Amino acid sequence: GRNIYDGCCQLDIQFSNLTELQVNYNNERSRDFTNPSLPSEQKGRSSQPAYSDAGGLYSMQPSGAYPQMGNAAAIAAAFGGGLPPGISGTNERCTVLVSNLNCDKIDEDKLFNLFSIYGNIIRIKLLRNKPDHALVQMGDGFQAELAVHFLKGAMLFGKRLEVNFSKFPTITTAPDTHEYANSNLNRFNRNASKNYRYCCSPTKMIHLSTLPQEITEEEIMAHFEEHGAIVNTKLFEANGKKQALVLFETEEQATEALVCKHAIPIEGSVIRISFSQLQSI
Repeated sequence: GRNIYDGCCQLDIQFSNLTELQVNYNNERSRDFTNPSLPSEQKGRSSQPAYSDAGGLYSMQPSGAYPQMGNAAAIAAAFGGGLPPGISGTNERCTVLVSNLNCDKIDEDKLFNLFSIYGNIIRIKLLRNKPDHALVQMGDGFQAELAVHFLKGAMLFGKRLEVNFSKFPTITTAPDTHEYANSNLNRFNRNASKNYRYCCSPTKMIHLSTLPQEITEEEIMAHFEEHGAIVNTKLFEANGKKQALVLFETEEQATEALVCKHAIPIEGSVIRISFSQLQSI
């Protein structure tokens, strides 16, 4: 988590899931410091990197839908060396049961926007026989534990959510299930450790990123004021990209704004929204 240069080029170091590193060549791309006699390239093959080389790198990765989530040490490092209070890190149940939903206002995409803060989403199913219930299958058990821990009792659309582990290990694919495993909106496909640091219970403040460069604070307020009273806003630039903070009067208003407005386009830019842990602007 150190910046190589002030304000940019943050170095992100994680433990690898690999138990052993095999190096076949000593060159500008790989080197075995214990075996200087290795050749610099395969006989009869140029040392110039080619696109096909990438296949070998990816084939070294462990199997599983989201292998980057499987290393407990890397996850703990993302939280500053230890897991948040109340998180065991040992849960293996991936599916979460959400109840007491507002049937008139909730849908699968809104649930995706909320639960994807805590991990990748595989699929979601609203239960027909219990319209205020839904099943959410997360990428792994740790992500499911984060969702249960941080969202239990959260207010959304006038209802206090009940979030618990489901007795079903997975959600069976069916016409009434929504698939998200391949969605590019899943937040943890890249920079997983960075996204873990943003996990928290709903707060009164949301953070907006990937905003249009020309957007104004007035336009931001107009875009979000339907979800509740806005106390304050701040528009700023980081790494050359426009971002903003929006402070609402209540956590419920901020949560509603997030589930309704995350990943929608504004002037051609698909905005990203997460909860901010800042206390004030």
